[in-house]
Amino acid sequence: MNHPSSRMLNRIKSVYLYISKVGTVTTSELAEEFGITDRTMQRDLSILEYNGLVSSPNRGKWTTTEKKVKIS
Repeated sequence: MNHPSSRMLNRIKSVYLYISKVGTVTTSELAEEFGITDRTMQRDLSILEYNGLVSSPNRGKWTTTEKKVKIS
């Protein structure tokens, strides 16, 4: 598995902070907000989901979990 670039990690961090600020948001809204494709956003969200930081209660909608996270 190749390691994500720091640029990608920064974006993922920003995505997480954006979701925690806004509440529930769709993949498309996020992709538009960050100027990337839905597919790329889906990949970022998968990483956050894998780490237990976001969940998708309804298909295509995302929200942050209760997991405490240290953002350096």
